[in-house]
Amino acid sequence: MLIVDDLLLLPVHGILWIFREIDKAAQQELQGAAEVITAELSDLYMMLETRRITEQEFDERERVLLDRLEKAQDYMDRAEGGDTEEESETM
Repeated sequence: MLIVDDLLLLPVHGILWIFREIDKAAQQELQGAAEVITAELSDLYMMLETRRITEQEFDERERVLLDRLEKAQDYMDRAEGGDTEEESETM
């Protein structure tokens, strides 16, 4: 009887494994995106310090990069089941 149960549940276990692998790949991609944005921010700070860009250019680019980073981190938090600020405020 146990063998029959295992055979019947095999497709379910396979589908669950596929979903776990997809989730893992998405998490890795998001983490990579956050690392790229952080590297871009570091480059931006270096450009400001070496006066290759103005304060105004720096502020505009920094705002865009920080918004992208925040969105990526919010998405990772939601995917991990963590509370976002909006969810915390409603509670």
